[in-house]
Amino acid sequence: MPRVGGTVAPGYEPVRDAFAAVLASEPGHAAQLAASVDGSPVVDLWGGPGLDGDSLLGVLSVTKGVAFLAAALLIQSGELDPGREVRSYWPQFAAEGKAGVTVGELLTHRAGAIGTREGFSPAELADDALIAGRVAAHAPYWRPGSAFGYHSLVIGALTGELVRRTTGLTLKEFHDRRVRVPFGVDLHLGPPARDVRRVVDVLPPLAPPPGPPPAADSLLGIASSAHHPAFLPPHLLVNDPVFRAGGQASAGGVASARGLARFYAVANALLTPATRRAVARPHAVGHDLVLGTARAYGLGFLVAWPSPGGGAFGHDGAGGSVGLADPRHGLVFGYTRRRFPSRDAAADGVRLLRAVRGCARARRG
Repeated sequence: MPRVGGTVAPGYEPVRDAFAAVLASEPGHAAQLAASVDGSPVVDLWGGPGLDGDSLLGVLSVTKGVAFLAAALLIQSGELDPGREVRSYWPQFAAEGKAGVTVGELLTHRAGAIGTREGFSPAELADDALIAGRVAAHAPYWRPGSAFGYHSLVIGALTGELVRRTTGLTLKEFHDRRVRVPFGVDLHLGPPARDVRRVVDVLPPLAPPPGPPPAADSLLGIASSAHHPAFLPPHLLVNDPVFRAGGQASAGGVASARGLARFYAVANALLTPATRRAVARPHAVGHDLVLGTARAYGLGFLVAWPSPGGGAFGHDGAGGSVGLADPRHGLVFGYTRRRFPSRDAAADGVRLLRAVRGCARARRG
């Protein structure tokens, strides 16, 4: 079995075994795992080549949690109203038939504002202000509110623009001032210069992902910018120095597993019980027009852990990383992996989450 570094609390030894088994499931696998229960750390593990507990990895869509926590805090303070039209905060967003889109519809991927006809180059994807401006001027890809589909590479930019127009702060500034710096959260929108040495590149999958790549004119192709001539696969995009430095809020963040667990511990502490229930309540459940699969979204956050309505909220990423809070069970969880998966991206994180939950239940009797 691979060597595993770190510690587990008494009673959580099965999590170490499950983590070692995950590392052994493919050659050269490297990952980190962190979890706390009722405010006490119970798991802090890492293993695999080129990775330690302090390493930072590109976490792709797990980054979206930064934008959604910012929106939740502004909703909680009354500065954002999910029932009001986006245009009341951001007039330019009303273009091309989007005048009636509410903040809540945008956050729950129901706006149809998934991208643009021309797509975005890797350099353009590093610039959330550019993304927000182009998508605001573009027509939606379905009648807003009638369906939902994952706004994969733009939702962070769109939410960030709402944050900026509401507070005068960019999303990075808001995250740094309200969350990252005061609470010591190792989740960054663009790593500070002193932390660049800790960033580790994501590795390509061992085998090509199953199935053909998305067609350029498919909703998934549009949402992923796969139709742009300079399109990069996600595992290359997340390593691109310009993209990484830009701190793109949909997929450009870097974090450790400790940072993800800490982020959701802070989210749990900053949000009132009423706000936590609001963000974790299923708002869009069923067939996702972009991904072509079943999904469940709360106010931005994914909420299907283990099923919609359970009170947990968080986000996963195409690279297999995941971070979440499960307030009913007093649990926060962070998992990062270095190699981009060639199969179900969520499988390892779900397996390890179940192991942590099982130990927590056993400890409580």
